[in-house]
Amino acid sequence: MSKFGELISADVPVLLNFFTEWNEDSVGMHEVLRDVAAAIGDNAKVIKINVDKNPELSDALRIKGLPTLIIYRNGEMKWRQSGVQDSNSLITLLKQYV
Repeated sequence: MSKFGELISADVPVLLNFFTEWNEDSVGMHEVLRDVAAAIGDNAKVIKINVDKNPELSDALRIKGLPTLIIYRNGEMKWRQSGVQDSNSLITLLKQYV
């Protein structure tokens, strides 16, 4: 969990995608996140977190629906949404927090 604290304390927005490999919507988000990362460049971080491999973190953040996307900036949660999102919406959101 201490690594998580370091991760979300970045001075750039951090988009976390909580997913599983067996959830169709989660797998579908991989391409969207690649597009977001390419468009946003070094202005933000895009990180995928597999809930099956990180159950304690998933429980601590009360991740229920998949995929769940969360934006942190300087350790503070700025936005959270469960379900599929499109790349343009995510890029616009991240730019608000740059």
